[in-house]
Amino acid sequence: MNDKGIRIEGMRKRYGSGDTAVDALKGVDMHVAPGEVVGLIGPSGSGKSTLLKCLGAVIDPTAGRMTLGGEVIYDEGWKVSDLRALRRDKIGFVFQAPYLIPFLDVTDNVALLPMLAGASNDEARARALELLTALDVQHRAGAMPSQLSGGEQQRVAIARGLVNRPPVILADEPTAPLDSQRAMAVVRILNDMAQKFETAIIVVTHDEKIIPTFKRIYHIRDGVTHEEAGEGREFA
Repeated sequence: MNDKGIRIEGMRKRYGSGDTAVDALKGVDMHVAPGEVVGLIGPSGSGKSTLLKCLGAVIDPTAGRMTLGGEVIYDEGWKVSDLRALRRDKIGFVFQAPYLIPFLDVTDNVALLPMLAGASNDEARARALELLTALDVQHRAGAMPSQLSGGEQQRVAIARGLVNRPPVILADEPTAPLDSQRAMAVVRILNDMAQKFETAIIVVTHDEKIIPTFKRIYHIRDGVTHEEAGEGREFA
């Protein structure tokens, strides 16, 4: 595997100090290659949320090293000066709820991020339409979020996560509110988009329906990860 996706080595996170210190992460190692979708699973309190926040540059790790898209972004401290720009340009997020902006239409919801990154209105909207087409929701480009089905909203949210072509997408329980058919459709889309755009995708999930689809799984428990081969089952 190369380092063009995301790689973390020895990541630790300690909350507090002294006798009240809590080690949420105790030396996590993980690598996800471009075009790969892996599952991250573990019980409540295992360190999943802390790990996701560290990977998303939302909180500071205590120690370790992280490489993203071939660039070292953390090595016992952040190596980039603008974490907000890092999150905007290099890390895509897909959540359990779509969190679409209700007063913007579908195209503008997706085009907003590249515009904030400096793309022209025309370029941003063209990139948005390209992704909406790839996700088969281009016919809803002018619709408002309230006019979309739940599955359509999640597709738009995936388009938004991909629009700046980040090397990694963090998907936090993206299928939790969906029935089996729609959940499998979302996982299929994530796999297709990972391969098409050479994006490394980490899916945090408790959803027993989709866990058999992963070819690799990271289990996290008590702040430590263990990698295992998944079933890689074909989508139902």
